[in-house]
Amino acid sequence: MDASTQLPPILAEGRNWLVIDKPAGLAVHPGPATPHSLEQLLPGYAPGRPAPQPVHRLDRDTSGCLLLARRHSALRALSAAFAGGEVGKTYWAVVENAPVEEGGIVDAPLLKVSTKQDGWRIVPDDKGKPARTRWRILQRMGERALIEFRPETGRTHQIRVHATMLAPGAVLVGDGVYGRADALGMMLHARALAFPEPGSTERNRAVAPVPARFIELGFGEEGG
Repeated sequence: MDASTQLPPILAEGRNWLVIDKPAGLAVHPGPATPHSLEQLLPGYAPGRPAPQPVHRLDRDTSGCLLLARRHSALRALSAAFAGGEVGKTYWAVVENAPVEEGGIVDAPLLKVSTKQDGWRIVPDDKGKPARTRWRILQRMGERALIEFRPETGRTHQIRVHATMLAPGAVLVGDGVYGRADALGMMLHARALAFPEPGSTERNRAVAPVPARFIELGFGEEGG
């Protein structure tokens, strides 16, 4: 059974929400290039009841924590929490040509551009939307490093583009848009989410296990 048909595992759940471990290769929503998507699988989480709905998005080739809302009121509250910067997002990525520094902040606006030759992509541009990402090295192996990214904004491809600004030639391993594709896939994983309980001051947290493709490259739980 492949990623397009298997129900992703639940990492944590409450009365109003659940967090699943989305596999790489599974799009959240259907499209011309992704006819099979998570949207088709969502009824499996609530047989006989309305299916939960994604509160945010992950790129098709990004794995890890994806928050779903069980009811419309929770969807509105959790969406507002994302928009208001109340959700803590932690990503792990393997970066080629890693920086010599151990950590820092990338503060660079991002703009969506499109050309007939390359299609659309995101580029750093002062005319773009504000984008800010904190990062730190977790583990090094030669010219590669496992890096933790904590985006403070939620722009499209934010981590993928900000990663290219860490050092000359820096790029996520397996990123076919901003670097080059890899047989193991793109090395970007939504490691953890921390978010408020709808209608409460309580906070919830979910953590996704390190995926096999990271471990195959030698980056695993020992990274931090």
